[in-house]
Amino acid sequence: MNPTNSHDMAAYLKENAADLSRDLVSDILKEFTSEIPTEEIEQARMMYSGLFICLADSITQGKEINTKQVLTWSRKNGERRASTDGDLSEIINRYPPSRVILVDNLVNICEKFNLSHSEVLKITQIINYLLDLSISETTLAFERKSAQILKDAQIEAHELAGQIVPIQDGIAILPLYGSIDHERAAHITENVLPKIADNKINWLIIDFSGIIKMDGEVAGHIFNIHYMLGLIGVEVIITGIRPALAQHAVRQGIDFSSIKTCGSVMQAIQTI
Repeated sequence: MNPTNSHDMAAYLKENAADLSRDLVSDILKEFTSEIPTEEIEQARMMYSGLFICLADSITQGKEINTKQVLTWSRKNGERRASTDGDLSEIINRYPPSRVILVDNLVNICEKFNLSHSEVLKITQIINYLLDLSISETTLAFERKSAQILKDAQIEAHELAGQIVPIQDGIAILPLYGSIDHERAAHITENVLPKIADNKINWLIIDFSGIIKMDGEVAGHIFNIHYMLGLIGVEVIITGIRPALAQHAVRQGIDFSSIKTCGSVMQAIQTI
């Protein structure tokens, strides 16, 4: 790069980073009809201000590009979108017009300081690299946060699904609802069954009426709870079994002749 011209431009970028960032974000906002939260706008201004300073350092000192601020901003952007259950596409769709406006603004500044075509190309390469890096980090952060939110929700669902409800002395209900997969079935076996002995329960009503989906293998696993509880002296009554679920259980070799069943929880209570 031409030392004098490029250094003058770098000094200009540093001295005016805040103003350049403010004007840039204002131009970008004109391209969108949807409302963007004030917090996101302020974060974008800070990010672009840091980007201009980073670019200036790269021009004058030939430093390795400092990506820390861009990565931090992008990470927060992706996590915030996932936390609010928003669509990632709303953020990613902002990049193309933002890129065009940013490059146009920088090209105009380059022309103002008489930079050569090769110098302009080098600067646009740096900007494109940073923006591509931002897209990648935003996407990864969104996916990581979304996965964590889903995992937390599954843990909470497992905890709720394993609530034993005492109704009388020595009698309790274990209501099952939603979809039961292997993980949820294992949670019931490993975490719920020990509570039954601790609470001195003699009769446990396992109610299947709220079950939406359960494959045959998992159904067999749940029905086998009957045998495990029998070993510690707990009588089990199973209620709310739909015909399809009963068929799945039979295919898994479950012998209903040894299992007490009732149509409803009320009927089960009346038989105790």
